[in-house]
Amino acid sequence: MDMSVTSKLARRTMLGGGAALASVGALSYAAYRRFPLFFEQYVSEMKLPILPPPRVPDPGKWPDKGVHSAWLGHSTVLLKVDGYTVLTDPVFSDRAGIDLMLFTVGVKRMVAPALSIRQLPHVDLILVSHAHMDHLDTPSLRKLESKATEVVMASHTSDLIRPERYGRVTELGWGQRARAGAASVTAFEVRHWGARMQTDTYRGYNGYVIEINKRRIVFAGDTALTDTFRAVRAGGAVDLAIMPIGAYNPWIRVHCSPEQAWRMVNDAGAEYVLPVHHRTFHLSREPLEEPLGRLLSAAGRGAGRVALHGIGDEFHLS
Repeated sequence: MDMSVTSKLARRTMLGGGAALASVGALSYAAYRRFPLFFEQYVSEMKLPILPPPRVPDPGKWPDKGVHSAWLGHSTVLLKVDGYTVLTDPVFSDRAGIDLMLFTVGVKRMVAPALSIRQLPHVDLILVSHAHMDHLDTPSLRKLESKATEVVMASHTSDLIRPERYGRVTELGWGQRARAGAASVTAFEVRHWGARMQTDTYRGYNGYVIEINKRRIVFAGDTALTDTFRAVRAGGAVDLAIMPIGAYNPWIRVHCSPEQAWRMVNDAGAEYVLPVHHRTFHLSREPLEEPLGRLLSAAGRGAGRVALHGIGDEFHLS
């Protein structure tokens, strides 16, 4: 990310202060107790423009062989593995929150997605980790509807989308596996919570292992520190782990710190890590640059295993 964009984001981050929410799913978890602060942040954000992405990836040039990826913002990653395309937690809206038809009440994004939905290639598979509004964005999922696209999502969450408009929608609980085209997807336990509103605590929340040919990729969704990634390693080598590294201050019980993310990457035996869940929405109190800086410090001599650093960056494995 160029310094001009970074400095603008840093100034913007200061505006929210303690009004930031744990997750936009936390409209049900914390905002109802802190509505005055949330409203203050909402009003202040209305005046701020959404900055353009620092880089724009070009998936049209990606070959069919190998693992190719681009971070589009927050937890949205575009993957192409041996010609098969996967999109994780697609959130393309200006705000992540409650959709009230004419407008959305929720946290405003600081940086636009690196690609718009219209710029995406055909998507074979959409993965949705859980129902929080910064991960399951109903306006985005409506725009992505296609009978040629499959969706794998957490248990008790498919009622939030229109399954009949996709080729197939599969809900998975921990330890369950589904076949989706060329991909085999296994859900595993993470440490988070799944409720979208205050009362729907029955909704699931997953991490996923995606296997395509001999490639294995982990998408952790949202998680605090947990030892469940060790079981992922037992299943074989992991080429790439997509790991959240932000929103841990003060929400450390449900979001991992960068150091904890690095530990779980190593627990999984992942060769590379693609850090997400930072720089896009103001969800917590840590400074803008802190998550990535702390991850690189934790990695030390292994910092070369951090696959990309900024929104719009691409990473390729032959």
